[in-house]
Amino acid sequence: MQHGDRNTPGYREGIMSAVSLRRPSAPKGFALSVHVVTWNVASAAPTVDLSDLLQLNNQDLNLDIYIIGLQEMNFGIISLLSDAAFEDPWSSLFMDMLSPLNFVKISQVRMQGLLLLVFAKYQHLPYIQIISTKSTPTGLYGYWGNKGGVNVCLKLYGYYVSIINCHLPPHMYNNDQRLEHFDRILESLTFEGYDVPNILDHDLILWFGDMNFRIEDFGLLFVQESITRKYYKELWEKDQLFIAKKNDQLLREFQEGPLLFPPTYKFDRHSNNYDTSEKKRKPAWTDRILWRLKRQPSQASPLASSVPTSYFLLTLKNYVSHMAYSISDHKPVTGTFDLELNPLMSVPLITMMPEHLWTMENDMLISYTSTPEFLSSSWDWIGLYKVIQQVGMRHINDYVAYVWVGDNQVSYGNNPNQVYINISAIPDTEDQFLLCYYSNNLHSVVGISQPFKIPIRSFLREDTLYEPEPQI
Repeated sequence: MQHGDRNTPGYREGIMSAVSLRRPSAPKGFALSVHVVTWNVASAAPTVDLSDLLQLNNQDLNLDIYIIGLQEMNFGIISLLSDAAFEDPWSSLFMDMLSPLNFVKISQVRMQGLLLLVFAKYQHLPYIQIISTKSTPTGLYGYWGNKGGVNVCLKLYGYYVSIINCHLPPHMYNNDQRLEHFDRILESLTFEGYDVPNILDHDLILWFGDMNFRIEDFGLLFVQESITRKYYKELWEKDQLFIAKKNDQLLREFQEGPLLFPPTYKFDRHSNNYDTSEKKRKPAWTDRILWRLKRQPSQASPLASSVPTSYFLLTLKNYVSHMAYSISDHKPVTGTFDLELNPLMSVPLITMMPEHLWTMENDMLISYTSTPEFLSSSWDWIGLYKVIQQVGMRHINDYVAYVWVGDNQVSYGNNPNQVYINISAIPDTEDQFLLCYYSNNLHSVVGISQPFKIPIRSFLREDTLYEPEPQI
């Protein structure tokens, strides 16, 4: 189609009448299934099958979001330079495993050995806005990032959620320093320049990582014997984090599931044997997953929390360690949650309408509508993505084609808007595709289409005397 065809009489009116103004919306109340992973990988390479860690073999789970935090990734200077140019091996492996299941990496933040990844199923993308990412180093007087925390702050269906992956100081005698770093990370998470409440007013804080809290008083032999007999309660009561929560009001607001699994540190590599070296370090639950809601009324069950109106309910379904993984001296820990909510955001800011795609020659005409409150930018763009089981959409930059909205806008009216995207490099295929609208102001996808197939293109011959009908 030649661009001059836009001025054909009746062209605009025909498009306007053809476009449905239906707007998809989120359900009034529903649950999201969230899987949290924390693992100190001790500089190991990802050489193992992560299916169990990600619960891919659990047919009863229908997960919506993955939140993955690693500590002690290989952060030598060569590794950091390589990872700056390419995806690090751990991130690549997680994307390879999750993208065929329709999970898209929506955020990543790394500080030396700390890595935080957030994945969501693509249908949730228009309802997740990444507010900010931040790193807080606490090592070497606050200048070195071997210890500290990394944070992703987002809005999830209108609710503020902060996610923190941390690595706190080691050793039994550094408990006060651990608590100090905990406070320092929390205090550093301010959001200047954003219309965002204080982190303590966020609807949910998920905080996890290698917190390095140890078991006090008991000797090595008693701890080992208790683990063998699975007498975890006695050890839990001497856990430094458990003790600290009794004396600190803010820390007490962070909840945790019961520790019904063996201490996750310290193991001989490639075994399930606790430290047999000369140092013989005492086992401890160093790897933890905590959460805090904005308001916490008294609850009969310690595993459920909600605000008084019960519009935001978080329930811990499973809190376990994974003993089969032995490439590190730590065992990974996972927590699976149900997050029930009434969406504060029920309509996406942008509604893509692929059912009205017009494809002529090398141009595809995309129609979309926007809400009155959406502020567009000249740097907004629309990406075209393949959605196939073998590969999937790995992350937002994994497009096969894109177009700057401002440069290719059809200039008429307000809603619906229309944009041309050139697809000459895309062969005719039976693959399914998605369209995503990326907002530069919000640093997030604000509109996503349903999967569709690109109509077979019609090419005009020189002797063609009429314009072909659009194919839908």
